[in-house]
Amino acid sequence: MTRILKAEETLDPTFLPPRLVGRETELGLLSQRYRSGLAKGLPYHQLLTGGIGSGKTALANRLGEDLQRAGKFGELPVMKMYVNCWRRSNDRTILLQLLRGVGVSLPDRGYALSEMLDVFEQGIRRTPRHLFVVLDEVSALVRQGTKLLYLLSRPGEVGLGSISLFLVAAEDVLPYLDAASRSSFGVTHRLQLTPYDREALTRILGFRAELALRPGSYSPDVLDQVARAAATSGDARFALEILAGAARAAEADGAGEITPEHVRAAKGSVFPTLTESKLEELSQNSLLVLLAIARTLRGPRTATPTERVRLAYQGLTEEYGTKAMSRVTFWRTVKELEREGLVQVEPVGTGQSARLSMDEVPASLLRTLVESRLGGATGKA
Repeated sequence: MTRILKAEETLDPTFLPPRLVGRETELGLLSQRYRSGLAKGLPYHQLLTGGIGSGKTALANRLGEDLQRAGKFGELPVMKMYVNCWRRSNDRTILLQLLRGVGVSLPDRGYALSEMLDVFEQGIRRTPRHLFVVLDEVSALVRQGTKLLYLLSRPGEVGLGSISLFLVAAEDVLPYLDAASRSSFGVTHRLQLTPYDREALTRILGFRAELALRPGSYSPDVLDQVARAAATSGDARFALEILAGAARAAEADGAGEITPEHVRAAKGSVFPTLTESKLEELSQNSLLVLLAIARTLRGPRTATPTERVRLAYQGLTEEYGTKAMSRVTFWRTVKELEREGLVQVEPVGTGQSARLSMDEVPASLLRTLVESRLGGATGKA
C-alpha cells in the first residue's frame, strides 16, 4: 500500500498547529491585549465566540502556549490551564481540575467550594504565576449557574493572585452572567470569529497537507475541491476530516496521489447529501443532467464547464430517446440541482461558461446510480 499519510495526527481537530493559518490577525490582536495587561500586572479577561470549526479552541490554546513560552511578564511567568466545561460542567469539577494544574490533589468529594478555593490559593502562592485559564464550551457551565466565574474574574479581590480568564463559547454568554461577573469583561473584551471562507480553508488545508501528507501526493486543485466542499459551513474541522478521509481512500486504492474521486468518496461518507431516495424524486431531465456531469468529471477534473455538460446532456437525450431541454430550461434545471445540494455552480469571468462540480459521491458511483435509475425511468419530465 502506498503511504500518503506521513503524520495523520496533524489532521486531527485536537492537534494544535505551530501556526494558526487564517487566524493570524485575531491571534495578533489578542496577544497584544494580554501582553499589555500582564506586563502591568493586570489580569485581562476575554470572551471568544464562533461557530463549529471556526478555530476557537485552537486560537485559545495557541495564545496560551505562546504566552507561556514568552517567559515573564513583569515579575511572573504565565501558566496556561485548559478546561473543557462540557465534560466538567459545574464549579466543583472545574475547580478540581484547576487544583491539579497547580499541583494540588484533592478527593472528588468531602470539601466545600470555599475550602477548595482556600487550597487553590495556597497552591498559587506556593509557586506564584499568572494563570491563563481557558474555559472552553463555557455555555455548559453558565447554564448550570456558576459562582466560580465571578471568583476567577476578580482574583485580586478574593485573594487568588493573578488570573486571566479566556472564555470560549458558540454564543455570547455574558448576558446570562450576574452583573458583577459581566462587568469584568467590559464592552470591548468580546471577539466573534466569522466562518472561514473558501480561500481561508484552502490556505489551512495547504498548511496542514504539508505537515500530514507525502510531498507530491496531492494537488492544489484537490485542496481547493476540499475547501469548496466545506465552504458552505466554513468549518475547518469538516475540511480536515474530508482531507484525511480522501488520503485514506487513496491509500486503500493503492494510488500514489489523492484524486477528485477520493475527495468525493470522503465527502459522501462524512456528510452524504445524495441518497437514492433523493434520486427517486428527480425528473428524467434532472437525472440526465446529473449523468452528464458525472460523465464529464473524469480523471483529474474537479469541475467542468457548463457548456461541456450541456453538450453531454444533449448526447444523452439521443441515447435515451427523449427531447432535449432548451438552453434556458437546462440552466434552470442546473440551478434546481444546486438548491438541492447536489451540484455546485461556480461563476467565472464575463463571457465564459460557468463551471459545475459535484463533491457528494464519486463520479463513477453517481454514473452507476443514475444509469440504474434511468433504466427504469418512464419519461417523467
